[in-house]
Amino acid sequence: MEGFKELMKDGRFRFAFIVICVLAFMSILSFFSPYDPLRWNVVPRDKPPSWPYIFGTTSQGQDLFWQSTYAIRNSLTIALIASGISRVIAVIVGLVAGYKGGRTDTVLMAINDSFVVMPLLPILILIASVIRENLTMVMLGLILSLFGWAWDARVIRSQILSLREREFTYTAILSGTRTFNLVIKEYFPYIIPIIFATLINNMIWAVGMEVTLAILGLSNTEIPTIGTMIHWAVNYQAMLLGYWWWILTPVIISIFLFVALYLLSTSLSEYLDPRTRIQRIGKAKE
Repeated sequence: MEGFKELMKDGRFRFAFIVICVLAFMSILSFFSPYDPLRWNVVPRDKPPSWPYIFGTTSQGQDLFWQSTYAIRNSLTIALIASGISRVIAVIVGLVAGYKGGRTDTVLMAINDSFVVMPLLPILILIASVIRENLTMVMLGLILSLFGWAWDARVIRSQILSLREREFTYTAILSGTRTFNLVIKEYFPYIIPIIFATLINNMIWAVGMEVTLAILGLSNTEIPTIGTMIHWAVNYQAMLLGYWWWILTPVIISIFLFVALYLLSTSLSEYLDPRTRIQRIGKAKE
């Protein structure tokens, strides 16, 4: 609780926390929706924001508020799957390559660099176009996770290479500390800020890629996500016909989500960084 109270003193974290809580609450509301998200013509069409349709309705006869709750839930699910699995891959590759060095490092970094230089968007477009009809949220999250770890693995490796040359590493090795204990107890705390920062940044990237694929019509557009909401609004020429609320709703949600995740990433990274923690302890003693 003390750590949370200290984080709440940071305006960036406060704003991000409030926005994330609101979006999380909206995603939970999707479980209590009175409408099936796949059904059309369940409410009057093309109604501007008003009671009881506070976000308005679409030309498909869907309530934008309840569609938004499903969209937020599904987009966050995709982002969490992609970022969670890719963090595991990045941490394993970064730790092993950085600590082992030698041929192991050479092989892992060759594989890593291959993923770094791959043109991700064309590859994802190709994959999505091939399996579009069977592309579920879980599948999309898994596909994104396979391409979202390479840069972060290199960052973690660089940190481990630096730690490996420090005096406490030699002391631990000479004292007979097992490699696993050394990595977990001594190295891992230093990369926790990197893991959190890259986790949240990867969520931003995953949502952005989902939106891109959906706008291009290369994801399963029947599943409500932030991207598919924008896709249908563009497809029905909402702005040209004056249905501004249809396109603005998912755009505003995506802006708030991206900004909140970014601020959450920067504030948590600074708080968890051992160097800033030492500075805070020093100021507290003064």
